[in-house]
Amino acid sequence: MSIAFTPVKVGPVTLPNRFIRSGANEMMTRNSVPTRALLEFHRRLAAGGVGMTTLAYIAVSPDGRTFAGQGVMNATSVPHYRAIADAVHAEGALISAQITHGGSFVQHKELSTPRAMSSSGGIDKMGVMMGRFFQRQMNRADMDQVRDEFVAAARLAAEAGFDAVELHMGHGYLLNQYISPLSNKRRDEYGGTAEKRVRFPAEVLAAVKYAVGDRIAVLAKMNLYDGAKGGATVEDGIVTARALEAAGADMLVLSGGRNIESSYVMFSSPLPYDDLAAMQPGLLAKLQFKLLKMATPKTVRFSELYFLEAARQVRAAVTCGLGYLGGVLSLPAAELALSEGFEAVVMARSLVHDPDLVARWRENAGHRSGCTACNRCVALMYGPSGTHCPVTANEIDPKLNRIWAGEEIADAA
Repeated sequence: MSIAFTPVKVGPVTLPNRFIRSGANEMMTRNSVPTRALLEFHRRLAAGGVGMTTLAYIAVSPDGRTFAGQGVMNATSVPHYRAIADAVHAEGALISAQITHGGSFVQHKELSTPRAMSSSGGIDKMGVMMGRFFQRQMNRADMDQVRDEFVAAARLAAEAGFDAVELHMGHGYLLNQYISPLSNKRRDEYGGTAEKRVRFPAEVLAAVKYAVGDRIAVLAKMNLYDGAKGGATVEDGIVTARALEAAGADMLVLSGGRNIESSYVMFSSPLPYDDLAAMQPGLLAKLQFKLLKMATPKTVRFSELYFLEAARQVRAAVTCGLGYLGGVLSLPAAELALSEGFEAVVMARSLVHDPDLVARWRENAGHRSGCTACNRCVALMYGPSGTHCPVTANEIDPKLNRIWAGEEIADAA
């Protein structure tokens, strides 16, 4: 049997195999509560053979939402997240909650303060499109509040039946706004060197680990590098990984790129900006996507295992569990990553294309994913069905995206 299908221990839990569905926003929430569509989406993945599936994006507070209706971990949503956890467990898989805070990466106006907060003040790159031109630098009270919100969300995730939480520290969200020099311009003990920039995210992780680490696994998603001029490098990524390991991370999921400055790095292929613009109602949003398209290098081409070289450098620097993410389309590619010392293989788009992919590999080791990295699934998340693959047309009934996960469908009708 391939090592890919053997169990692996991550903190206090054991995954039945080495495949993890990466946290990737599906837009299957209504009024910040998960829907039946999200339940079905992750139930399919569990039935399709993944060892653990990750729900994303779950905000730790209303101000932490990227989108207005995005999921929030709170007393109202817990029963509905529990329904999803129960459905996933019934199919034999584990489930993780990706908890995070958007900071200044907020695409709505429903904030409790006039300015979104971030590691540093200055121009609010996302807010400009909504008439919110400046962001504010977090003070100590803000940092304590956000740390406590992560802790509270992790405790609620454990209450809801999740087996793990994953703190999102990549791609330009709040904790990454501390780690990345593209965002962090502070001159105190939380800014400057890579060691100082990761200090607050490490404090948050340590607090979460202390609160729930004996019950559920604590993971962190981090950037290997930003892939943008002036951004974090692989050397910075090694510093980040070491600090998070020291803070108690059970596993680090290794990614890269930033949502605004270098999204193509994240995917190793261009985003479908024309499709994204077409899904947006406002002229400013359409302009934003046009500018992002112009900024994407014409030479970007997808390659399998595109983060492997950088991930190897982090593997050599830490001993904690690592999940390799980035362009796994075949079982041999997954086995190569595992042979290099990574404990798990983390995938997103290939499982959107085919939620039964892991089961197919178990039956036929030569099977190869048909995902073409067109990234149109990213644009489709804004539609009534939420994320799905346009090639396999495996969208979930839009009616399920109007029903909360814990509701009985017959009663809701």
